[in-house]
Amino acid sequence: MKTFLKKMYDWVDERVELKGLVDYMGKKYVPVHRHSVWYYFGGVSLFLFIIQVVTGILLLLYYKSGEELAFESIHFIMSKVQFGWLIRSIHSWTANLFILSAMIHMFSVYFEKSYRKPREITWMTGMLMFFLLLGFGFSGYLLPWNELAFFATKVGTDIAGVVPVVGKPLMIFLRGGDDVTGATLSRFFGFHVAVLPGIFTVFLGIHLLLVQRQGMSEPLHWKEDPEQKTMPFFPNFLLRDISLWLLVLNLLAILAVFFPWELGKKADAFAPAPAGIKPEWYFLYMFQTLKFIPGKLWILDGEVLGIGLFGAAGVLWTLVPFWDLKSARGEQNRLANYLGLFAVIYIIILTIIGWLA
Repeated sequence: MKTFLKKMYDWVDERVELKGLVDYMGKKYVPVHRHSVWYYFGGVSLFLFIIQVVTGILLLLYYKSGEELAFESIHFIMSKVQFGWLIRSIHSWTANLFILSAMIHMFSVYFEKSYRKPREITWMTGMLMFFLLLGFGFSGYLLPWNELAFFATKVGTDIAGVVPVVGKPLMIFLRGGDDVTGATLSRFFGFHVAVLPGIFTVFLGIHLLLVQRQGMSEPLHWKEDPEQKTMPFFPNFLLRDISLWLLVLNLLAILAVFFPWELGKKADAFAPAPAGIKPEWYFLYMFQTLKFIPGKLWILDGEVLGIGLFGAAGVLWTLVPFWDLKSARGEQNRLANYLGLFAVIYIIILTIIGWLA
């Protein structure tokens, strides 16, 4: 077996020069410190994206977009296609874990100050991918065309419609008309399987290239450590990364088998909205915030104010490399740490309140 693998390696090496790549990977090192565990969440996010793509392609073999066919095609996948229910459940659970892993990765990079020079572009491409990931979640939620997804999409696009100046055109663009209809479903299907994946893949390629060129970022305290410890990227770090992937795969299998994703009832535009309708957990803190804001604050509409604040916070967060700078005396700017801590606590508390409400 070893002889066969050696011959295969030599055969490929003669044609694509693998030795140069292996030598390059062997020279890469990863900093070892008490926060090294956070490095692995970037790899986990990449692994979950791969699972999303694979399971999405498998679902696409049977899924049919359309007001009359979408729900029935999902029902067919879950009831008639062998292991179809499992693939759909894995796809849905992966979507949630993907967003969770990406959020953990984002916050770990933020608190480690890994967005500072020369990694500003790496941070910004990562943030753009995170926003696209939220777009994946929002657009994919409607595709089963069930009751909950229909009304949640209606509420979500209504919120987008209150944005000053561009709100109404944006809502019509998202819906493909004035109301959530089959045209909205077709449009979201196109976003979910073509437009967003294409843009995401471009940013992912740029992001991975930058990470490979710049290497893993070192915490500020590690740079000042006289005994800096490192580990080879290949095979040490890579094997640990793959081991974590296997654990995540086991977690996905457990969730998909013991907590399969339900389909619910088919969407009916003339039916009343279900009581207590809520968005997915990653939008819940924003939804709950908008519920707390009064309808009118002086001359401002409450929803407009809330959306404006979230939009400004998103821009401020994305541009953090350009305002979180050291002082002239080399002192650290603690404002970014306080804002990041506030954001984490705020998201957790508002999500829990929204979940229990």
